[in-house]
This record gives sequence, structure tokens and C-alpha cells, in this order.
Amino acid sequence: MTGTAVQLSIPLGDEVLALHAGDRVELSGIVYTARDEAHLRMQHDGIPFDPEGAVIYHCGPVIQGNRVIAAGPTTSARMNKLSGFLLDRGVRALIGKGGMGNSVREQLQHRGVYLAFTGGCAALASSHMTLVGVFYEDLGMAEAIWAIKLDHLPLVVGIDAHGNDIFREVREHAKQVFDTYRKS
Repeated sequence: MTGTAVQLSIPLGDEVLALHAGDRVELSGIVYTARDEAHLRMQHDGIPFDPEGAVIYHCGPVIQGNRVIAAGPTTSARMNKLSGFLLDRGVRALIGKGGMGNSVREQLQHRGVYLAFTGGCAALASSHMTLVGVFYEDLGMAEAIWAIKLDHLPLVVGIDAHGNDIFREVREHAKQVFDTYRKS
């Protein structure tokens, strides 16, 4: 992991191709929250924002009035089968927790990254956020797409555009340790 965080501004471009799994970044600009129902609605009705260079945050934030109260990540693997169309339309980064599957890792190659935010830090996340707007509000607070302006949100590159995946590496290492322990 690098010592200094890479500063990124949305919309993102080819600068994400230079990132490596484990790099620290600080992200600023507009992100769009989206969980399962929002992905399904976008597949059916279209993407309600410009996806070119966009960032999707797997999150169901707590909104009160015009404020983001809490905005911790949801488990990204739930969106494994739902993310490809967004990447095909130009989305450059996905944010969440826990990593994503091999299919998403392959879809990110040469075009985007997966950024990890620590679960349980919803208040920290919201301290870097300002609410901008909402799409599909009829889906309810957790499932609507919230447009949120980030101000230097600290993240870690979990999957880079070269196919490196810190979550896969940890799983493989844990399996090796377990297998070694089990054999002794």
C-alpha cells in the first residue's frame, strides 16, 4: 500500500488504469448510490445520469431532509450479475465492501476499478458527503439512487484494472494457511 493517497476527481478517466490493488485514494465529486433494485430499474428504464466516467457506490444511505446521516457500504457481491451493463456504458469505478466476483474483476480489466470502503464506518463516510439529488425515490430510501458529492472520501483500490484483487489474494492466503494447519 502506498503512503500518500492518490487524489481522484469524478468524472474519472484513464487515470484509474494506473492504480494498483492496495493503493489508497481520496475521491471527490458526484457519486451515485445503487443497490439491487436500482440496478434492476436502470437495466429496465435506463441510466438516469451520464454514466461516462461515473462512480457507483453500493450503499443504502440514511437521508434526513437534505443531509446524509450515514452512508456505509453494502456487500458488493450482491451486484456481481448486475454491474456489467454499467461498466459497458462507461462507469469507471464501483465502491463497496467485501469485493466482487471473478466476472466483475474481468469486466474491470483495462477500464475501471473497484474501491473498498470499510464496513461499520457509515458516519465517517457521511462526514465527507453532501446530498445533491435523488433518482427513483419511489424505491425507498435504501434502494433509491442518491447523487452525493464527495469531498476526499478515503478508499482503497480493492480490484485494479490489471486483474489484481486484494480480496482474492486474502482468500487464497487464508486457504493456504488453513490447509497447512490442517495437515500438521
